[in-house]
Amino acid sequence: MIESVLVANRGEIALRVIRGARELGIRTIAVFSEPDRGAPHVVHADEAYPIGPARAADSYLNIGRLLEVARRAGAQSVHPGYGFLAERADFAAAVSGAGLVFVGPAPKTIRAMGNKTEARRRMEAAGVPVVPGTSEPLASGREARGVAEAVGFPVVLKAAAGGGGKGMRVVREPGDAAGAFGAAMREAEAAFGDGRIYIERFLERPRHIEVQLLGDAHGNVVHLFERECSIQRRHQKLIEEAPSALLGEEERRNMGEAAVRAARAVDYVGAGTVEFLYQDGEFFFLEMNTRLQVEHPVTEMVTGIDLVEWQFRVAAGEELAMRQHEIPLEGHAIECRITSESPFDGFLPATGVVGELEIPGGPGVRWDGGIARGTEIGLHYDPLLGKLIAHGTDRETAIRRMRRALRELGIGGVSTSTPLLSLIMEEPDFRAGRISTRYLEEHPDLFHAEVPPSARRALVAAAALLEHSAGSGRASPRIRRTAAPLSAWTRAAAATDPPRPNGR
Repeated sequence: MIESVLVANRGEIALRVIRGARELGIRTIAVFSEPDRGAPHVVHADEAYPIGPARAADSYLNIGRLLEVARRAGAQSVHPGYGFLAERADFAAAVSGAGLVFVGPAPKTIRAMGNKTEARRRMEAAGVPVVPGTSEPLASGREARGVAEAVGFPVVLKAAAGGGGKGMRVVREPGDAAGAFGAAMREAEAAFGDGRIYIERFLERPRHIEVQLLGDAHGNVVHLFERECSIQRRHQKLIEEAPSALLGEEERRNMGEAAVRAARAVDYVGAGTVEFLYQDGEFFFLEMNTRLQVEHPVTEMVTGIDLVEWQFRVAAGEELAMRQHEIPLEGHAIECRITSESPFDGFLPATGVVGELEIPGGPGVRWDGGIARGTEIGLHYDPLLGKLIAHGTDRETAIRRMRRALRELGIGGVSTSTPLLSLIMEEPDFRAGRISTRYLEEHPDLFHAEVPPSARRALVAAAALLEHSAGSGRASPRIRRTAAPLSAWTRAAAATDPPRPNGR
């Protein structure tokens, strides 16, 4: 087994990796930027080293500094977490070149799947369904129009070198193709340093379903079933669940087998995910994430398999201990991403200092967080504060459990996405599984909804926590004034007379 690991990340994923490593007896080494000096992942690691100032380019993205810390600390391996350098082939190569074990796939695998057109070509060769389009970059706006007319409108232009919605444009009319191509190319160049663009047919109301994979260096690859990730905003996921409420057994098997073929096509070793779009009974390859995913806990909850543990075991050369027919699928799990955003004010980022922090508990509830009381929430990094996961014997039980857990969650001092997530748990289409990637667009009433009694109680509790925090001098919440109309949530919070801490 690996004896020591440098976790080249921050926040909740760094803490998750540290916990997993500690259970295996692996010495853990954290790194931190100046704002993260007292962060939970720093406190919980066996050792922690400063890595630079707040700007990610000068700290968490600085490969030279990371490797220097690894050398000084005597690290045997490096775990990249997700985000930052996790899918950078040059980082994986630098780690291996320094004589360290990279806890992830080989650089050639990351490179192959990071290039979207190369990935399409490999998937086509492996018999994995791909969305009709091109597997070579487009040369011009004129070519984009010609291909779009052949594929059929609407189409979507995409960056060959990246994802996350950067360098992406939907084109519905022939006359818009050339202009959209130029805009997509400029945005891709700015985001990824690579302006190459390819084209696919645009699916209007797809569902986003991904399959978790594990592969070892001995040629074994298994899938751990699928996750539904359709509820998104601007290609950023808000809620994930496992399994999908849509798929039947045959579709589940076909999608899982296609994902395994995709992994074998690139000799995949480690934990990874193949993402598909599903519409009208068909599924198509979208991309492969050559790393652990934010939503991995829902898979762990329904299979009982610790993905971080197996990342370490596979990196150490172990053979997978499970075969496909031995992997269980038990119950249903839902994950809500808790972010420092104001969902009823255009998802503007929120800042502040975490005051009181109340973490839900009880059967089937899990909290993967990267914050503590006193944590300062700024604008330097991703707004993800933590993930709330609920597991039940079936989907309805998981939803009920998540509703309860969201009511119990209290984060004082900063606005979060919790109120919107609570509303979605109550919404009839979500509860019936009638969702797609356009769910939020098709449910604008969520942003003007009446506050349900259960959520009103949560607001009362949050107001009391904030009042107590301010009164104790620990954290005074920042109030951002706005001329926009108040949402039902804001009005309810303002109209509520919170109980005083000593009046229970």
